[in-house]
Amino acid sequence: LSLPKNYARPLADGDRTLAVVAGTGATTDGRKSGLTVPSAEAQATLLRQAYERAGIQPDEIDYLEAHGTGTPVGDPIETRAIGMALGQRRGAGRPLPIGSVKSNMGHLEAASGVAGLVKAVYSLQHRTVPATIGVRELNPAIRSDEWNIDIVTRTHALPATGRLVIGVNSFGFGGANAH
Repeated sequence: LSLPKNYARPLADGDRTLAVVAGTGATTDGRKSGLTVPSAEAQATLLRQAYERAGIQPDEIDYLEAHGTGTPVGDPIETRAIGMALGQRRGAGRPLPIGSVKSNMGHLEAASGVAGLVKAVYSLQHRTVPATIGVRELNPAIRSDEWNIDIVTRTHALPATGRLVIGVNSFGFGGANAH
């Protein structure tokens, strides 16, 4: 992973760095039948492209902060996209830990992506991921084993040393995707 060129200045100045954004991506999957029915394929494509541009392999990701719509339709679509793009490309027995801050504070509409980013920075600083709370039973349409993902329902410790990689997934209305 190469650091962004503009990272040299704060490093030289001795500024405290909370996190480095290694790469970003945004798309829209175009016209759709409904405002809240996203495309798993468009989301998976964006995830692959964002990580390829950042030079990060799926097995290097320590945690992924999902958008987590909390809906019976949206969550299976998002987890399928994460599984297709990242989870299934990791080693067997190494499921990608995922969760969503919305379980802790509710859906913040347009600000939900920012809340996910704040949780990611917190997790980097404390090397732990707060639990995704309120999950009593997984949606049966979420195929965790097949997609090689693990929904973090308990506090999840991250590696104590070394570089950490956390992804943040977010959506807007009508098929807008950001990572």
